[in-house]
Amino acid sequence: DFTMTLYLRHYWRDERLSFPSTTNKSMTFDGRLVKKIWVPDVFFVHSKRSFIHDTTTDNIMLRVFPDGHVLYSMRITVTAMCNMDFSRFPLDSQTCSLELESYAYTDEDLMLYWKNGNESLKTDEKISLSQFLIQKFHTTSRLAFYSSTGWYNRLYINFTLRRHIFFFLLQTYFPATLMVMLSWVSFWIDRRAVPARVSLGITTVLTMSTIITGVNASMPRVSYIKAVDIYLWVSFVFVFLSVLEYAAVNYLTTVQERKERKLRERFPCTCGISNSKTMMLDGNYSESDANSLAGYTRNQMVPEEEKQEKMVVHLAMSNESNLSRKRGLKGHVGLRIVQNTHAIDKYSRLIFPGTYIFFNLIYWSVFS
Repeated sequence: DFTMTLYLRHYWRDERLSFPSTTNKSMTFDGRLVKKIWVPDVFFVHSKRSFIHDTTTDNIMLRVFPDGHVLYSMRITVTAMCNMDFSRFPLDSQTCSLELESYAYTDEDLMLYWKNGNESLKTDEKISLSQFLIQKFHTTSRLAFYSSTGWYNRLYINFTLRRHIFFFLLQTYFPATLMVMLSWVSFWIDRRAVPARVSLGITTVLTMSTIITGVNASMPRVSYIKAVDIYLWVSFVFVFLSVLEYAAVNYLTTVQERKERKLRERFPCTCGISNSKTMMLDGNYSESDANSLAGYTRNQMVPEEEKQEKMVVHLAMSNESNLSRKRGLKGHVGLRIVQNTHAIDKYSRLIFPGTYIFFNLIYWSVFS
């Protein structure tokens, strides 16, 4: 609904009120004379509440001209119903109308029309609303039919309201976008940092839920989907998918490490050369250091808790390793570098931002 305060002015001619005068151009009376003469019985259709201002007296003015023309003016505040469509909320424009009609007289008894068309509406240029921008006013008129009483003239004051978007950008769209971008930070965090990635994902999901709850509490309760609902729930899905992405990464990493552990237990040596030794290096050893460590096994050199921080090197040498300085290193060296980034994380760094940007382009092109 909407509330409007207006000066409602009626013009008609009643020859019974004409008077001869050469000095007075008109005579003005207050509301006391209104009850003694005929006045149009105009009412507001679909009004919920309306009243005539009465401070300090009734805000009614009656002006009679010598030829019988009458000006009847009153100051009224009316709250009327407006059929609004919130499917594009908050990027919507609403068209509302204030309807005036005679209550008792049909079109055969009383004809209502605008005196000067659209020029009949005079608005204050300083009018401003907190949520809407008043774009235009215009007038129309048509006949309304009631099955039991007949046809009536009905006048319309139509005005278009466009909602201000900046408030919703600050309170809804920007926070939701920032939460989605924050969820992408987990793609750059080491996949073994389980507490960091899990806590970041859960925090963004809970924050998005809070934003959706807060926005819905202040929005009109309608049964259909609004434009802001689409944006918020798509953003929530992106945040939720980032949590599922790490769950998939963690699961695949666990499965991969389990398979590699079984392979190492089944094949402790990586080559078929007899009398070979297996050890672990951190990548900083020279050939002489490797020869000096040829008698140590991997378990003897590196504690169990430091295995994941080292670069695993399976080094197999023949018994003639002492002659390797002359003939070069004979043997097969196999390296396996434990990477900190999973392939899913690499793809997610591109897929998630690209998809979200594409969604924003479609969303703002459709609803703006």
